[in-house]
Amino acid sequence: MSNVNLRKAAIIGCGFVGASSAFALMQSGLFSELVLIDANQSRAEGEALDISHGLPFARPMDIHAGTYGEISDAAVIIVTAGAAQKPGETRLDLVKKNVAIFKSIMGELRPLNCQGILLVVANPVDILTHTAIRFSGMPENRVIGSGTVLDTARLKYLLGEHLQVDSRSVHAFIIGEHGDSEIAAWSCANVSGVPLHDFCEMRGHYRHEQAMHKIAETVKNSAYEIIRRKQATYYGVAMAVKRICEAIIRDEKSVLPVSSMLHGQFGIREVTLSMPAIVGKDGMEGLVPIQLSDAEQNALRQSAAALKAIADAEI
Repeated sequence: MSNVNLRKAAIIGCGFVGASSAFALMQSGLFSELVLIDANQSRAEGEALDISHGLPFARPMDIHAGTYGEISDAAVIIVTAGAAQKPGETRLDLVKKNVAIFKSIMGELRPLNCQGILLVVANPVDILTHTAIRFSGMPENRVIGSGTVLDTARLKYLLGEHLQVDSRSVHAFIIGEHGDSEIAAWSCANVSGVPLHDFCEMRGHYRHEQAMHKIAETVKNSAYEIIRRKQATYYGVAMAVKRICEAIIRDEKSVLPVSSMLHGQFGIREVTLSMPAIVGKDGMEGLVPIQLSDAEQNALRQSAAALKAIADAEI
């Protein structure tokens, strides 16, 4: 990450997700400069002011509204801009509107020759990450989507509640599309190295299939439930953005299920979706070859096929 200011980040899009991510990053202490960009300059200025007024309770930081010309040296450029998901709308329903918005944003970024990491958060995140890879002019490894990082956190949270164990001790992934065709990778799920079924029985749970189905469905429908109640989801994804930024800035080599393009894994090519990957200062440093059952592999290929059809038609 040469020619990059490791203490600087930018957020493009200051709606609920962008503003919440800015707030989470302010509290994290990861950055000393945060540039907010929005099509509505006044909105970006207002969010920057509001968050800045909390700085006496945090760490010194320069948070300001800015322009694309100011962000070429940012270590992480986070793109949350796009139309929001409405009640009853799937993430894939947003495709047409948000692909057009993304092509416009990538047109602004491309001449800047940014050397940092481009983190796509707007939905549908897999299609928009694919769009960013194609139109940003940046190397593929430095363009990643937030993918199923939040879905995976939801899975860990629910498993932690189910088993009455710290969710941070749960190791499990949601893979594939960040959306309706996502897959809970039960085959490799464990709690501190103990296979999930064994741990469940240790905690007095024996109806595995029923519990697994219920938890996976709850994870998949979480966003719909939240949107139905409060019109938008933003706190959870803001924490996911913070977590991904930590892995990048600290070069943690953390394993996170970010959205990236596959090249032959599980028979999937030229499709952008989420698989566990090593994330560090260079972005996506490689996929982690997790074990999947035949049924999970088939479901992953179906998820990839659904995404590929939309990407081919819309991008």
